[in-house]
Amino acid sequence: MSWQRKINKALVRFTGIQIHRVGNQGIVKASAPTPAKPSDVEVRPPADPRADRLLTAPVFIISPVRSGSTLLRAILNAHSALHAPHELHVRRLRVDFGTNLAQKAMAALGHNQADLEHLLWDRVLHRELHRSGKRFIVDKTPANAFAHERIATCWPDARFVFLLRHPASIATSWHEASPDKRTPEEAALDALRYMKAVQRAKAALPGLTVRYEDLSADPERVTREICAFLGLDWEPQMLSYGEQTVIQKGLGDWRDKIRSGTVQPGRELPDPESIPESLKPISRSWGYLP
Repeated sequence: MSWQRKINKALVRFTGIQIHRVGNQGIVKASAPTPAKPSDVEVRPPADPRADRLLTAPVFIISPVRSGSTLLRAILNAHSALHAPHELHVRRLRVDFGTNLAQKAMAALGHNQADLEHLLWDRVLHRELHRSGKRFIVDKTPANAFAHERIATCWPDARFVFLLRHPASIATSWHEASPDKRTPEEAALDALRYMKAVQRAKAALPGLTVRYEDLSADPERVTREICAFLGLDWEPQMLSYGEQTVIQKGLGDWRDKIRSGTVQPGRELPDPESIPESLKPISRSWGYLP
C-alpha cells in the first residue's frame, strides 16, 4: 500500500474525509463523509458497563438454522424469569454518521460507530425485556453465530447456550423449509456455514451445550440443566409452553410442531450412509458419527 493510500485510509477512519484526484489536472478535493464499514471500526467492550448497558446477563442461543431453536425459545419463554421473543436480528441494526461534525462530536464523548451500535442494540433488547416484566432476555437468532465475538464484546456478562442437532437433519429441514429456493445439496452447504460458525463460537466462548434430540426426547431433564446453568429454579410450565404470539417465516419456525404448544418427538436420526459427504466431518466432530 502506497503512502498516499495509507494517509487516505487514516483520514477516512478518523475524520470521514477522503482525498481523491479529479481528471488529469492534478486537482484534489475532499469528498463528503462516508459511513465506515463495520470491519474498519474498533469493536470494544463498554467503557462503563453500569452506565453503558441496561441489560443484565442476556442469554443467547447459538445454533444453526433448523436446529430446534424456536422450540427451545418457546420453552424458555414459558419460564417466569425469561423473556424469549421471536428472532430479533439486532446485529443488523447499524448507526451511521450523517456529517463529519457528528462523528467528531461523538468521538469527543468517547464513542465510535461500534459503540453507538452497541448502545442501540442494548436499548432495543432492554425495552423489549422491560415490556415483558421479566428478569432476563433470550435471543435465538441463528445468524448471531456469525457475530458471536461482537455479541460477547458488547455484553461481557452474556450467557450462551449452544444448541446442536444432527447435521443431516438440519440440512433436510433447511431444504424442506424452502424447496423452491435450495436443492438438497445447496441446503446442506448453506446450512454448513451456520454449523461452522457455531463450531467457532463453541471454541471461543464458555457456555452450555445441549442437543435437539435430547431436548425433544427428554425435555424435563434438558430444561433442568439449562435452568441450573442460568441459576434459575426449574418450572413445570416450560414443558407446555402454549400458543406463540409470533408465528412467521423469517422470525422463527412457523410450522405445526411449534403451533402445538407442547414438545413433540423429533424425526428419526438419518442412516449414516445417507449423510452427505460435505456434512460427515462436522457430524463426527459433533459426535453423530464415530
